[in-house]
Amino acid sequence: MLPGRPAWLTPSVARTEILSGLVVAIALIPEAISFSIIAGVDPSVGLFASFTMAVVIAVAGGRPAMISAATGAIALVVAPLAREHGFGYLIATVILGGLIQILLGALGVAKLMRFVPRSVMVGFVNALAILIFMAQVPELIDVSWIVYPLVGGALALMVFLPRLTKVVPAPLISIAALTALTIGAHLAVPTVGDRGVLPSALPVPGLPDVPFTLDTLTLIAPYALGFALVGLMESLMTAKLVDDITDTHSSKTRESIGQGIANIVTGFFGGMGGCAMIGQTMINVKNGARTRLSTFTAGVMLMVLCIVFGPWVSQIPMAALVAVMILVSFGTFDWHSVAPATLRRMPAGEITVMVVTVAVVVATHNLAIGVVVGSLTGLVIFARRVAHVADVSSCLDPDGHQVVYAVTGELFFASTNDLVSRFDYAADPGDVVIDLTDAHIWDASSVAALDAIEAKYAARGKTVRIIGLNQASARMHGALSGELSGSH
Repeated sequence: MLPGRPAWLTPSVARTEILSGLVVAIALIPEAISFSIIAGVDPSVGLFASFTMAVVIAVAGGRPAMISAATGAIALVVAPLAREHGFGYLIATVILGGLIQILLGALGVAKLMRFVPRSVMVGFVNALAILIFMAQVPELIDVSWIVYPLVGGALALMVFLPRLTKVVPAPLISIAALTALTIGAHLAVPTVGDRGVLPSALPVPGLPDVPFTLDTLTLIAPYALGFALVGLMESLMTAKLVDDITDTHSSKTRESIGQGIANIVTGFFGGMGGCAMIGQTMINVKNGARTRLSTFTAGVMLMVLCIVFGPWVSQIPMAALVAVMILVSFGTFDWHSVAPATLRRMPAGEITVMVVTVAVVVATHNLAIGVVVGSLTGLVIFARRVAHVADVSSCLDPDGHQVVYAVTGELFFASTNDLVSRFDYAADPGDVVIDLTDAHIWDASSVAALDAIEAKYAARGKTVRIIGLNQASARMHGALSGELSGSH
């Protein structure tokens, strides 16, 4: 390969990327239609959003091979607005939400990802797998008995075919085989066309049909903020997941800004907005896609399939797509994390965080809420654990004129709650030294505790010297000591 030549220009890579993108495009169609129904808009709105999101994010995004399109989380955020105020307000919300995402990206919100514990990430992945599987269950209820062997056959094909050849993605062969079988045998099973009518023309750009007033801005702003936060949370978590799977790094700041750009473009083209699609991203990555070409192909082929091949695509049996998503859910779940041997070695706090994340996500069907609650739970458990690390020991001079208290550990709001009670104010001699060589002051609560200790000794006519402060601790103590009681 020539120096500087993009990887996707290599024929073998391009074939993998294009075929994987085609599989993703097929899988996007029924989901985009379903999310349109959730949002209370025409199916074409979700399909247009998936088209524009994928094409724009392929260029503007920070994570190659990640798929962005219309999603259920975004649909739930905008549904009340669309239902109560109309389609024009939904489009205005998508555009404003995109602007907020660009602003948040520029402000460095992506750096907050460093505060997401690994146990939350594991819980996120497992909850994602459960949600993907649960989303397929309705497709298997109250259907003809023939659906079940079709799903089983498709699963078997996708499991065993890669052992023979990987030239063409097994999901694509499975979809084609089941479609040919159902059409040839005239089997009456649910199809993609049962979800809604596919669009027959490309979307046309335009402005949202709303009054451009302060009242409109006040109405849509809360929805746009929720839209922006949910979209970024899901996109950044998905990007981090793909980073781990592919063992590569991506720019989360660029991804944040790219999501905003994609949503603005989507809004102007009449789409319902979106974010990273975890299920379709997993299909793409598991099929070997690693570049932006697969994402771009997925978006373009989505429209080609709808507009050019609509009548044929409409006949694809849902059983084929259900089988693809079931296999994705099993492949996504981190089975090692729930193995008995792993659970026996894992600290109870880590298991708790993982379980809380999974439970909240499954209960709310919102990955963003689960990640926030899981992260907060992890922080609380961490704070409780670190709080017990701080310790105080004393050493009285032989002559009895001075006592030295050695304080060790991290001093912050949780660890300094009982710090004041660890000193013997009445019995100690007049010269008290507090040695913080092996401690670190993190917050105002620690400074306030030290002030309280000094005040208690001073009330008994005794002096206190604080020594051993490192540079950061000395700076915080110097700035805040004596300024926190409100009485100078």
